[in-house]
Amino acid sequence: MNRKLSFKKMLSENLRWCISVVFVLVIAVAAKAQKTLTLSQAINNAILNRKNMQAGKSDPIIRKLQTEALYRKYLTQVSADYNYIYNPLLQTSILPIGIFNPSYPPGATKSIQFGTKWSQTAGVTLSQPLIDLSISRQINEAKLQERIAAATQAQTEYELIYTVAQVYIDINLQETKIKSAIADTNRTWVSYQLLQNRFEQKRLLKSDLNKSKINHNNAIQQYENAVSLLIEDKVYLLFLIGENSIDRTDIKVDTGFIETKKFNIAVKQPLSISIPELQQLELQGKMAETQIKTEKANYLPTLSLKGYLGANQYTNKLDPTAANTWYGLSYIGIYLKYPLLYGENKKNKIQQLQLQSLQYYQKKEDKYGQYYKDALTARIKMERVLAELKTQEENIILSIESIAIFQERVSEGQESASHLNIEEADLQKLDADYQSNKKQYWLYYLDYLKATGNLELLRN
Repeated sequence: MNRKLSFKKMLSENLRWCISVVFVLVIAVAAKAQKTLTLSQAINNAILNRKNMQAGKSDPIIRKLQTEALYRKYLTQVSADYNYIYNPLLQTSILPIGIFNPSYPPGATKSIQFGTKWSQTAGVTLSQPLIDLSISRQINEAKLQERIAAATQAQTEYELIYTVAQVYIDINLQETKIKSAIADTNRTWVSYQLLQNRFEQKRLLKSDLNKSKINHNNAIQQYENAVSLLIEDKVYLLFLIGENSIDRTDIKVDTGFIETKKFNIAVKQPLSISIPELQQLELQGKMAETQIKTEKANYLPTLSLKGYLGANQYTNKLDPTAANTWYGLSYIGIYLKYPLLYGENKKNKIQQLQLQSLQYYQKKEDKYGQYYKDALTARIKMERVLAELKTQEENIILSIESIAIFQERVSEGQESASHLNIEEADLQKLDADYQSNKKQYWLYYLDYLKATGNLELLRN
């Protein structure tokens, strides 16, 4: 009777564990019906589907359209003008009438009003730039703005690739951790059953049984935590790749990615041309230099061709169609403009741009040094953690073997239960450290790729 009650008690205590196992099996079966999502597919889908990425792709296009608009400044400009004016007070001038009429004294003058009450003007003005260096400088600025916008978009993609890779790798590690947690739970369950039998036979202290149960509960909790984190990571990955149904958790990833991925850490220095942030700083420095040339061009002479063809009407009453009141007007000429007094401090403005250019180049050099430092640091950490992983893998194998021996000796009464409990607890800690180091190794690997400008390797 006692054995039946004990069996029911153990069954009740592990009902939660059984439900969790069934749950993960359901997820695994559902995942089999799906096509495996590789890391490169996840990255490409994220870049293709994320709305902020699509919005960012419009910036270079907008800049290109602005550049094309600047080229139209070289074209002939034609405008139509029309004015209708009422003059309530006509201008009065003093004319020396003595000069024109000998009958008046030489110094005689007379006040005369000029103009009419009504006047209107209609015509067409044509302007064609011949020499204007400021236009070419503005076009050069616009082209650099295009490249800066493209580099900004590339930097956004660069960060997205890094984030997607982090989540994808974490999913792989969580699935590996779940498999390890299931094995740990099975092992602690065997140990607990073994000690439960000895306790029922009055051959074991309750404290030793409690410690065995604590180890088993910890194993179950580790498993449940891994399942929860796996679901959380899958939901986040679905969001990153632009999947609308973010409540789906049955997405299937390449579980063999970690085991089969070959690392290439032979790159010794960051590749400036592959790191968008360095490209941005380089282009911003060039932009300041180009703005200096544009500023200087604003004070250079310009040459243009201008022409006008139209007519004026003068009447003393409102009559736009009055006969013999329209007079033609036209001209064509070369206009040279050479600024003499600027009204602003040209030297001060150019000096500001020179300092800005220097700032960008200095920031680029500093940022390059930071990337180089990050690459070297990541390599050192990877090598250290890799050595730790090899040691931990060997220790885990040895610990599992030792626990199996302890279980057998405890069942035969040749070993104390406390030693078995200690071994179980030590193995759980060792496995937790191993999983943590495994994740850390991959994060260092991603940091290394990012610092050397090689994140694009993950898209292949």
